[in-house]
Amino acid sequence: MLVLSVAIYGSHAPLLTLCKVDGMIPFSSTSVVVLVELTKLVFSLLFLLTWDRELLGVAVSWRHVVPFALSALLYAANNNLVVHMQLFMDPSTYQVLSNLKIVSTALLYSLFLRQQLAMRRWLALFLLVAAGVSYSCGGLRDPGSPSEMQLHITLLGLLLISVYCLISGLSAVYTEAILKTQALPLSLQNLFLYFFGVLFNLIGYFWSGTEGGFLEGFSSWVLVIVVSQALNGLIMSVVMKHSSNITRLFVISCSILVNALLSVTLFNLQLTLLFFVAVSCIGLAVHLYYGVR
Repeated sequence: MLVLSVAIYGSHAPLLTLCKVDGMIPFSSTSVVVLVELTKLVFSLLFLLTWDRELLGVAVSWRHVVPFALSALLYAANNNLVVHMQLFMDPSTYQVLSNLKIVSTALLYSLFLRQQLAMRRWLALFLLVAAGVSYSCGGLRDPGSPSEMQLHITLLGLLLISVYCLISGLSAVYTEAILKTQALPLSLQNLFLYFFGVLFNLIGYFWSGTEGGFLEGFSSWVLVIVVSQALNGLIMSVVMKHSSNITRLFVISCSILVNALLSVTLFNLQLTLLFFVAVSCIGLAVHLYYGVR
């Protein structure tokens, strides 16, 4: 599952590029988020009806259900924040600064779940940040583009990226806490989480007043994105239930390798020295976090 998740994370950006028409994404990102949540809800229901049918009679109170509303609300807020905050910074700046969510997730994981991390493990996590920044700053290069990258961000953009990183870490750690503290099976917990996910994201879609139809600009590549992201969400719920958010951070960082491979193969981009710096940082981080005793 972890290998599959690495592949899905790494293929997301190339798939978005394949969806572009005249250099622009032709569909509504909020529509895609709604469909991803709906697909996860359907998968969870099918899993419950197929393999965990005996759980249909389990006693469930509102105390089991309500906590997932906050979790879904945090995820929905973060999904919408990703879209709006990029009005105040260029995409390259977003790619670089969004790596700070590794630090916020680790800090909140240590604080709220009372997981004390040794110094070598903190060093490993900062190496993941360094890997993400290195790759974002120019791990891949278009032969026809200038080699020097320009970063631009407004003061409001800096505030929004800080809020984004905080909410990203908080939503992940809070969800992990719910999944692990409740005695309910994962399939039932997913059903609650994704029900609220569909509800809040639908509200966000109608609130945003998106022009055009709900499925306008969709293609077969968008369908691939929806199914793959839904599958990845289900995998991540298993990871948070039985492992931790730290494992999720390593999965996201390792996806750099898949992203680079697909970008070089599909779009003829070139690897630079920064890519190999990023790979070295990830390798050392994995060794420090999981290998050193």
